[in-house]
Amino acid sequence: MRKLLPFFLGAALLSGCQTADDALTTNSDPVTVSGPAAAAIAGDMASRLAEQIGSSRATTIKMDKDNSEYAVALEAALKEWGYTVITDGKIAKDQKPVELAWSIDKFDGQLMARLATPLVTLGRSYALTNAGAEPASPLSVMQRN
Repeated sequence: MRKLLPFFLGAALLSGCQTADDALTTNSDPVTVSGPAAAAIAGDMASRLAEQIGSSRATTIKMDKDNSEYAVALEAALKEWGYTVITDGKIAKDQKPVELAWSIDKFDGQLMARLATPLVTLGRSYALTNAGAEPASPLSVMQRN
């Protein structure tokens, strides 16, 4: 009982430490990325993903169908690297595709791109240029076991 009292006291004190921050709001508006920027970001992220997940001959990637410029550019970049990309959800019985989720957001005038599979998540920020986009940060890699 004596060990539980400090736990409950600590939990009661910490429950009052929540603050509201108007700067941390979620934005449900999709970010629109132009063709050259989408192609530059997708090409870079696809090459970095290839470094992490390995051989394109043995890997099938499953993405949700999306007609945005970035999704189309990402699908094309993955195919250029030799991956089979499934967007219609039709998977053969002998296939075990790697689920790929992606996101792209604007923050402080830069684009933040993220690719996530069950085993690895990649993230990087990009600065928009006249020619498209170029990396503005090191690649962030988070591996899961």
